[in-house]
Amino acid sequence: MENDPFQIAPECRPDSVNLDELNPSQRQAVEQTEGPVLVIAGAGSGKTRTLVYRVAYLLEQGVRPEKILLLTFTRKASQEMLWRAGQLANESCRRVIGGTFHGIANMLLRRYGHHLGFGSSFTIIDRGDAEGIVNLLKGSLGLTGRDKQFPTKRVVINMLSGSVNKSIDLEDLIYESYAHLTEHVDDIKRLEKHYKEFKFNNGLMDYDDLLVNWKRLLAEVPEARTEIAARYSHIMVDEYQDTNLIQADIVRLLAHGHKNVMVVGDDSQSIYSFRGADFYNIMRFPKVFSDTQIIKLEENYRSSQPILSLTNDIIRNAEEKYTKTLFSKIEGDVKPRLFVARDEREEADFIAQKIADLQKNGTDLKNIAVLFRSGFHSYKLELELNASAVDFEKRGGLKLTETAHMKDVIAFLRLQVNPYDSLSWNRILLHLDKVGPKTARKIVDTITAADDPILALPGYPCGKPWKAGMEKLVQLLQDMRRETKPGTLYEQVLLYYQPLFEQIYRDDYPKRQKDLDQLKSIITDYVDLQSFVDDTTLDPPENSTNPHAEDQNKMILSTIHSSKGLEWDAVFILGLADGRFPHSKAQFGEQWEEERRLLYVAATRAKKYLYLTYPRRMMTPDRQFHTVGMSPFLAELRAGLYERLDQEYSSPTALFAEQSNFASETDLPAKKKKKKLSADELRIGIRVRHPFFGEGVVSKDMKGRSVDVAFPGHGIKTLHLDYAKLSLI
Repeated sequence: MENDPFQIAPECRPDSVNLDELNPSQRQAVEQTEGPVLVIAGAGSGKTRTLVYRVAYLLEQGVRPEKILLLTFTRKASQEMLWRAGQLANESCRRVIGGTFHGIANMLLRRYGHHLGFGSSFTIIDRGDAEGIVNLLKGSLGLTGRDKQFPTKRVVINMLSGSVNKSIDLEDLIYESYAHLTEHVDDIKRLEKHYKEFKFNNGLMDYDDLLVNWKRLLAEVPEARTEIAARYSHIMVDEYQDTNLIQADIVRLLAHGHKNVMVVGDDSQSIYSFRGADFYNIMRFPKVFSDTQIIKLEENYRSSQPILSLTNDIIRNAEEKYTKTLFSKIEGDVKPRLFVARDEREEADFIAQKIADLQKNGTDLKNIAVLFRSGFHSYKLELELNASAVDFEKRGGLKLTETAHMKDVIAFLRLQVNPYDSLSWNRILLHLDKVGPKTARKIVDTITAADDPILALPGYPCGKPWKAGMEKLVQLLQDMRRETKPGTLYEQVLLYYQPLFEQIYRDDYPKRQKDLDQLKSIITDYVDLQSFVDDTTLDPPENSTNPHAEDQNKMILSTIHSSKGLEWDAVFILGLADGRFPHSKAQFGEQWEEERRLLYVAATRAKKYLYLTYPRRMMTPDRQFHTVGMSPFLAELRAGLYERLDQEYSSPTALFAEQSNFASETDLPAKKKKKKLSADELRIGIRVRHPFFGEGVVSKDMKGRSVDVAFPGHGIKTLHLDYAKLSLI
């Protein structure tokens, strides 16, 4: 690894940039190098290609490479873009700066953080570390015990992080999203104060701190803002629809004095509000920069036109959007297909059978994906695929460095770059035989008060039961002080840690050993320890249980959120039933609109074949089977955009199950078309019944076609009468 992990592009070939390889909209975005530019890049429209060519074009136009800043949401994305730009540009672009918001924040705060009172050797902590600190503070503040119903460490961190990422006061967030915990508001605020103090006193920053402090640096220190803004004359931001308010403010402040900022994104793919992403950042960009030029990329290079016609129609009814129409020159006349199953069992059976058909017709398993709204929606399909011996990978799980044994070894390395990291000290000391939490806490408090905690450790008075263990630890830390190569340091740690590792994880240490070996191969690529320690938190490698997943012929099961940015020849979207998609808790308004965008993202992953499925009967939260209709988003689609397959498909197993549990449809009496309820019938106090929420009472007069109903145990729900199946009691 280079010392600066963001200077990553290779030496470039002396070829000039051929803009004739771009379509007119892409070329316009590349050549518009001055002033604010908003590129609305539809799914599969070549936004990465556009950014790559723009970097190369800027270099060709004489912009110094170190004056260009490319902000992305994964480091892999920036590395790929700058590498590709390096194949186009006519000069060296090793000095182009590219990375994630958090990565660039880390780099700048180490150089300018002294303005805010931070040293350059702070340690970045991950989610697990943050929860550990909160747990520690809960105990010291007396917020634990049998008689305490205080929120868990996970919930507390969710609150603290949510407050930062959504830019709202912690107390307001609690009353808005955690109303059942309002009795703990004062204690949570006290915990927040101590959490901030603990991090500052121990030279720690969590993910949120990186962004908060970067914004503070730009907003509160004019000297730093002027120097940093002048440092980057041309700024580009990828996936702008996924930014939160802090990131949007950072972009605005970075453009101070020149406004040469191009943001690229798709409002129709804004689906991460639960992480703090703000859909309105991309919508308000032209207001923040009044002279913004808007460019739309609408030619799709991924999907056939029948698939795009359906996806265009999904987003057509969005309340707020940049209107665009995706089109494609890719040949193909296969329309998306809709299958309405009798129940979830038949839905799974159908998907498994179609996967087998696709395989027979030459589609590899790795080019097939099944997408769903929530992880548990695929359980029945997983059983069916296992029974059919179909290899699949379900996306998710821990990152390599998030596992306990990896945190153990990294703690030793973190102390070499930040000796005041009390979290790492605590983890290491608890491995000593006969040393418990109280003793570890006393040791940490004593040595971190010294000028050099590692030098202070040998002077701590040891108890006889753990003196021998302490002497071995002291010897290790002193030996590490005499070494600088990350690979050698890691080998020193392993010599000490291996016996402890086999004892602590004696039930499964052979399986975990592979992770220790994999980390050894990773760390040897680094030339300095600080970069490695930062990367284990900012950009952790994937878990090693399947290191060659991309080379294996396995189909993918994935939540839609995890599928964004990916593509497959054939895509199945299951569970498209009313009450499941959109999610039953989604209310009309922004939640509802994000669910619509979620379906759009799922459908635009397909290149050749798109299957949409849902069951007519499924088990609802009250553990009863109910008949359900199709998702309102499917019901809105215009005729002729898809073909129905359920009339021509028959599953013997599902048919048997249906005959055993339900009356056949021919035995059911014909349903009369229900008259839509009116405002006169739904006055305040009227009792109604909903198939999911049960009995409730109208709590507010109708507004348009929406009505507020209070349901015992569920709270007040805003329901739209065109979709909600309400009946009078």
